[in-house]
Amino acid sequence: MTAATSPVWARYLIRYVASGYIVVMLIVPVSLILWRTFRPGFHQFYIWITTPAAISALHLSLLVLAIVVPLNVLFGVPTALLLARNRIRGKGILQSVIDLPFAVSPIIVGVALISAWGSAGALGFIERDTGVRIIFGVPGIVLASIFVTLPFVVREVQLVLSEVGTEQEQAAATLGSGWWQTFWRITLPSIRWGLTYGVVLTVARTLGEFGGVIMVSSNLPGSTQTLTLLVNDRYNRGHVYGAYALSSLMMAVAIAFLIVKVILHLRRARKADG
Repeated sequence: MTAATSPVWARYLIRYVASGYIVVMLIVPVSLILWRTFRPGFHQFYIWITTPAAISALHLSLLVLAIVVPLNVLFGVPTALLLARNRIRGKGILQSVIDLPFAVSPIIVGVALISAWGSAGALGFIERDTGVRIIFGVPGIVLASIFVTLPFVVREVQLVLSEVGTEQEQAAATLGSGWWQTFWRITLPSIRWGLTYGVVLTVARTLGEFGGVIMVSSNLPGSTQTLTLLVNDRYNRGHVYGAYALSSLMMAVAIAFLIVKVILHLRRARKADG
């Protein structure tokens, strides 16, 4: 029985059940956070998001973002080209490895990074020999953020490359264009929406990452405490309104990126239809 032939009561039942699920699981919790955030007044909200700890956490989150996004682009685009344009042995295994962050809990990622990069880990000699603290420092936060955001750029660019095909690139090669000229003038413009879409998802996930970061961070205010860690710290200390304020701020950023994501999706759809 299709939706067109189903009884009217069944269609309304499905509609109400779906709407009720969204209201209970999404709209009600978000509304409660917003209400509790602004109940003491906007001035108090401003005070909570401009404390030294909040500003320091914001700076650290932006620093991690400034490192993670370029690295994901730098390594994600060549990986996507490798998967979309070449037939290699173990391609399925490589794709499964790239998708691993979707299946593995971020906490497990943190434990794995400690086992690998900790002072007593397999690569602990790097910290012991150089004195650079990786785990429980900013480098550990960056590593955890890179791991959990690894698939976004690769998958989005790979999907676009598969859709556009190789005809234009082959024509450019026939006309004597070098690989860099072909990439810069043909490949890059064709993947720009997919690449931007992947960057948007990477930014949103990096700012909101908690499970992997808390395992590899010393969580010291003003040093290794990101926005998500500060929210958790404030809530555990009983500063619930401070936690609500930062949560609302991060939610506003997430909504902004969601709007950008929808706009990019619509533009990609129009380009595909046109």
